[in-house]
Amino acid sequence: MNLRSQLAVWMGKGLVTATRVAGRGGTTLPGVVARRLSPDLLRQLAAQPKEGVLAVTGTNGKTTTAKMLSSIYEAAGQKVAHNRAGANLITGLTTAFLQAASWGGRVSETAGLMEIDEATMPQACKEIRPRAAVVTNFFRDQLDRYGELEHTVNFVGRGLEHLAKGGRAVLNADDPNCARLGDRSGINPLYYGIEDESAGSRELNQTGDAKLCIRCGHPYEYAVFYYAHLGKYRCTNCGHERPKPAVYVSRISDVDARGSTIHLVTPVGECDLRLQIPGLYNVYNALAAAAGAVAVGLPLEAIKRGLEATTSQFGRMEMIRMNERDVFMALVKNPAGFNSVIQTIMQAGARKNIIIGINDLYADGTDVSWLWDVDFEALASHQDEINFVICTGLRAEDMAVRLKYAGLDTAKLSIQKELAQALGEGLRYIQPGELLYILPTYTAMLQMREIIQKQGFTKKFWEV
Repeated sequence: MNLRSQLAVWMGKGLVTATRVAGRGGTTLPGVVARRLSPDLLRQLAAQPKEGVLAVTGTNGKTTTAKMLSSIYEAAGQKVAHNRAGANLITGLTTAFLQAASWGGRVSETAGLMEIDEATMPQACKEIRPRAAVVTNFFRDQLDRYGELEHTVNFVGRGLEHLAKGGRAVLNADDPNCARLGDRSGINPLYYGIEDESAGSRELNQTGDAKLCIRCGHPYEYAVFYYAHLGKYRCTNCGHERPKPAVYVSRISDVDARGSTIHLVTPVGECDLRLQIPGLYNVYNALAAAAGAVAVGLPLEAIKRGLEATTSQFGRMEMIRMNERDVFMALVKNPAGFNSVIQTIMQAGARKNIIIGINDLYADGTDVSWLWDVDFEALASHQDEINFVICTGLRAEDMAVRLKYAGLDTAKLSIQKELAQALGEGLRYIQPGELLYILPTYTAMLQMREIIQKQGFTKKFWEV
């Protein structure tokens, strides 16, 4: 390293320490300052892990998939430089490598594991040159930032053009927009998907963002839908169809509120394993992680042990114990993800106590019109099972209006804009042993966790 880069490392690591001592996350500022001193610093640090860098991107599931991969690496005996707190813009990636580096700028970790924002992919991949990149899915999300879905797909495609020599693009075969990236010149795809049709539905009962053939515009014909528009599709007009996955789940069983059992098939072998995180979309996250692990040569036994050891990431299906009451926090940020969370909640047998926190800050997406695409009517159709819904956050009133028009009994609906007061009310309304569901957008989730952390019931988000 030249003197400028060395100074950037010292300054960045010093800021990481200072912000943590001050009780802040320190996931962005160190990277901002370090890059101003040495714009090439991320490239220098990311080139050091001998097993290269594995990137994870896509609309939904990035953080959970990355956590699963971290667990797989650990089971394989490898240490990784990883942006665990989810800071996935270019400054957050730089901070993650700064945290891994010594004061002399040496990264001793075997591999890098970076969750990357979709719009950041072109720049990030130019700098870190991933050995492989996992793409989870594409849904409409933060239209104020990404624009139409086509732009998001293009961002990621441009990033995949900058993989390391021989790098693999790990793609979801069940998502037409994701799978089509494998058709790009120079892309070496490894596809993953679900083969157990009994886990899906013959009808699209959620928001779908890929109804028309990506080649000719004719409507797709689906043999089965698994999750929103993810499924087995074929165009009867031009013949374009879902590619055959090399990594897949052939059987899903023992599904309950705490997880599911899957039979995983890969090019390096197959196994049965038990996931500790509920929901079909977490089966997809596990598949994405398994395929990413295969792409970088990790063994099947490590994949099995790593996936079975993974519990919920902070704020994503996270269970927190508070004064003999359980709080279940699930991040919501777009229609497809919110619908899946609603589906998971409604599968539980007990009566539902719910807080929904909606913010419209930059990290959430400033356009909240997506709430009208969420199937809250499904929630309202089971309102006999609902004790109350408290709407909170900067756009609490918008959320309440949406629920009213969905048909939810307004006697069960209330508005409390302050998150701390909404949490206090929710806990007072339920009895010991009961469950309180909290469904927040990204910044509302971080704020709610900070409230809970200050009361001593969980760790700071960067320590989880």
